[in-house]
Amino acid sequence: MHVETVIAGFGGQGILFLGRVLATAGMIEGYHVSWFPSYGPEMRGGTAYCVVIISDQEIGSTLSDHPNICIVMNEPSLRRYAPSIKPGGLLVINSSLITQHYKDPKIQILEVPGNDIAGNEIGDPRTLNMVILGALIGYHSTVKDESIRQALEEILSGKKRELIDVNMKAFYAGKNSISSLGSGLDS
Repeated sequence: MHVETVIAGFGGQGILFLGRVLATAGMIEGYHVSWFPSYGPEMRGGTAYCVVIISDQEIGSTLSDHPNICIVMNEPSLRRYAPSIKPGGLLVINSSLITQHYKDPKIQILEVPGNDIAGNEIGDPRTLNMVILGALIGYHSTVKDESIRQALEEILSGKKRELIDVNMKAFYAGKNSISSLGSGLDS
């Protein structure tokens, strides 16, 4: 397995946290992992992205010019990163904020109303990132659900431990939101 994932959106959408959880889950499962976070000087409201590579082989570069998977949380990220996805890859779109229907016959496209699920179903808009991660893992099982929980337990310490349950609730809401589509992308 060698999966390169680019995650992009506005600062404040939990882009880097999503990447860190995914990377930590990969490490828990014994994979070689690279997590490369980047954000603009504006932080909240500016552009944030990260690259997560999970592989059963050593990783030569932390960057990905042509990822297998791209998660985009806003329209500027869609325009910038979607064209770079490898043929046969997966584009995960936060359809709550991206109204443009992106089409590319060479890739699979998964539209998830992340903000709607986080705000209406979970009651906490800050869980958007975990909703989107749940949808991704429901469609392409890069890592196991239990590894996501273990990653959250490792990352959220002290008073933040109380956020594990709401994050897992959001993860499963995202995962359940795509159940009708089945699983798609091969590793």
